[in-house]
Amino acid sequence: SDVLALFSALDGDRAGRPAGVEEVVPAERSLLVRFDPAVADRSRVGTWIRAALAAGPATGAPAAAAGWLEIPVRYDGEDLVEVGELTALGRDGVVAAHTGQDWTVAFTGFAPGFGYLVGGDPRLQVARRPAPRTRVPAGAVALGGRYSGVYPRPSPGGWRIIGTTPVAMWDLDRDPPAVLRPGVRVRFVALP
Repeated sequence: SDVLALFSALDGDRAGRPAGVEEVVPAERSLLVRFDPAVADRSRVGTWIRAALAAGPATGAPAAAAGWLEIPVRYDGEDLVEVGELTALGRDGVVAAHTGQDWTVAFTGFAPGFGYLVGGDPRLQVARRPAPRTRVPAGAVALGGRYSGVYPRPSPGGWRIIGTTPVAMWDLDRDPPAVLRPGVRVRFVALP
């Protein structure tokens, strides 16, 4: 996406980053550049952002600097059969489509450690559930619209659950605590 490409350009430009810029945070359609106005010169920050926009998309994959991650999944989700019916792929087709392409964390939100992954097979785009569940377990792998995601902790949720992973998405004792960070490329791997 354009936001992810801009995030990659700005986040990767540590040498050119103006003093006082503290954080660059992508969202679905916008990018937050947080800076300390007592340290940063507002016009210099604006010039830095405009230069990245004018340069166009970064060469190579936007996620190249952020790394790769394999997430093992047991495709046992309570909505898997329904997703197979909604997409006309069947259960095995959903698994093949979900594991068959790389995904990229476009942005994070909803809960600490929850990444919105894009770039998967477009046939997997399914609407959210008509009524959200009051409790989705940690590790639930789900689909919602054009996104896939992994619930980092038990929480309410309306996405369609297709599987579970044993990988903890959020752990305060880990540095960084979040496994899924903007730009990280993900490959889902089916567990037996």
